[in-house]
Amino acid sequence: MSLKTERLPVSTEAHVVTVRQTVRKLAVEIKLSLVDQTKIVTAASELARNLLIYGGGGEVVIDVLEERARKGLQIQFIDRGPGIPDIELALRDGYTSGSGMGLGLGGARRLVNEFELVSNPGQGTHITIRRWK
Repeated sequence: MSLKTERLPVSTEAHVVTVRQTVRKLAVEIKLSLVDQTKIVTAASELARNLLIYGGGGEVVIDVLEERARKGLQIQFIDRGPGIPDIELALRDGYTSGSGMGLGLGGARRLVNEFELVSNPGQGTHITIRRWK
């Protein structure tokens, strides 16, 4: 069940900063440990930057979740960009389609409890991550 939802556009580098700040604020509100705060903020920052650079911008939807006795954050990164033609390859460490180090998607996946990626060439990409307390 979602207790709170924030919708943030991502079309500039400043928007990536806003995503990072909002995720940190909500992680503190639900009392994630400092380590878990750092992990979710790092993953969100990487994915928001990818959304901007590779997806041409889009939207980030952040939900504060409550499921039974636990709380968590769910963050969705949605773009209508070119999509990812080979998801398995894109998740592999060291792979990059640009000038980065190739740690973004695989690294983000390791920093969260749940990671879902749906992408269709020519239709965009939708990534959902969750971090639970």
